[in-house]
Amino acid sequence: MDIEIKVWLFDMLSAIKEIDSFFANSPKEFTKYQADIKTKRAVERNIEIIGEAMNRILNSNETIKITNSR
Repeated sequence: MDIEIKVWLFDMLSAIKEIDSFFANSPKEFTKYQADIKTKRAVERNIEIIGEAMNRILNSNETIKITNSR
């Protein structure tokens, strides 16, 4: 596997772990999440990172197929 793809996969994993860490010590209640603008923006940014990394992986190697990637 190409080193760039490994880096993008690592970026995705890091973003997922960071999102998870935002909710580790608090109940997962949507109303609280909605009211917390900082957490919302941080989660949105990490989702952008995940999406960008996924796009790069799919564009870098057309033989890679990831179901439900879009």
